[in-house]
Amino acid sequence: IVNSSSPAEVEATVITDFFADEHIIEVSAVGTGVYEYQLDDGPWQTSNTFVGVSPGYHIVTVRDLNGCGIGTDQALVIDYPRFFTPNGDGKNDTWGVKGANKTFYPNSSINIFNRFGKLVAQVPIDSQGWNGTYNGKTLPSDDYWFNIQLIPANTSKSPILKKGHFSLVRR
Repeated sequence: IVNSSSPAEVEATVITDFFADEHIIEVSAVGTGVYEYQLDDGPWQTSNTFVGVSPGYHIVTVRDLNGCGIGTDQALVIDYPRFFTPNGDGKNDTWGVKGANKTFYPNSSINIFNRFGKLVAQVPIDSQGWNGTYNGKTLPSDDYWFNIQLIPANTSKSPILKKGHFSLVRR
């Protein structure tokens, strides 16, 4: 018996919108094999869907169960923390958009505003994030707003503009 099999041509797609409550990556594997799927270095699974994916850069690997090869693709999940606590404890001390980076979005910008619309910070896309200060002074606990413009490295794709808000919590 001869079974037809080949390495998969892989395409990983984040099927949820930016800043969704839960992120999902769906994988398309085109070929003649029977495949299983892996996200980063996680366990292999028969489903081509990954649910509850964390923000950031991910590698999806697809392997043929008959041993005829492996295919990979990358996926980028973008999200932001809904709050941060800049108190110096090493946890949630800065705020920034997770997953966006200069490799995929080289000319991007993040602007942060207070509730009155005053620009309080401009954060580089690959920085550690905003530390909750303005001109060296500590800002109070409050809701802050942001806009992010993501300009893709692939010039055939359109820039993306997203807005949202988060809380700065001081305790």
